[in-house]
Amino acid sequence: MISSIREAVASSVRSSSSVRANMSTYVHNMDVPTKKATFGMACFWAPDALYGATIGVIRTRVGYCGGTKNNPTYRSLGDHTEAIDIDYDPNVITYAQLLELFWQNHDPTARNKLQYTSIIFYHDEDQKEAADKTLKEQQKRHKAPIVTKVIPFKEFFDAEDYHQKYRLQQHPWLCSEIGVGKTSPLLKTSHLAARLNGYIIGQGGVAQFNREADLLGLQGQVKDYVSKLVAENEGNGLIC
Repeated sequence: MISSIREAVASSVRSSSSVRANMSTYVHNMDVPTKKATFGMACFWAPDALYGATIGVIRTRVGYCGGTKNNPTYRSLGDHTEAIDIDYDPNVITYAQLLELFWQNHDPTARNKLQYTSIIFYHDEDQKEAADKTLKEQQKRHKAPIVTKVIPFKEFFDAEDYHQKYRLQQHPWLCSEIGVGKTSPLLKTSHLAARLNGYIIGQGGVAQFNREADLLGLQGQVKDYVSKLVAENEGNGLIC
């Protein structure tokens, strides 16, 4: 898997005008074919960090999905659910593996209000089949009924900028150094931002970070800063 992502990064570096071949520029753009996955997992800050640090995930964004209200906002959500939208490289990670992370990292039996409920938004019939299969398997492992819904994806509305890469934005110096401001489009499109948003709270772990840091273009103080945070926070789990 690491060799595959290494090849993907190298390909992006060669083909993207925004990334120089010497890897001294931060890898915001990954020019590889991707597929989509969209999940509601009780909140969106935690899965943004989880999936962002997962090898094979190219970019993430958080927002609102599943309802009928047009242009929902955090303060006027209507009947939507907080969700994570994922672009992933199917040559590196499978939808089944993304589903495994979905089930392992939230409580699918929790009866929360609609904003924080558990939903798999499928993008095609293959995803629907896989989601239905794993839901049946998961129900056998839980005494309480699973509340997770499997419904077709219709439209995704981006959440406000302050929700995007929320953990990363708690480190203004780091954001400034990598060129990701509070209202920057890169908060939703950058591969590096997705990675760092997870790494700084320990997701992915030290070993993975050490293998990937140079490929992401991290050097000097930035690399040292993130490395220290990964080491301090690895194993602490996810929080919203």
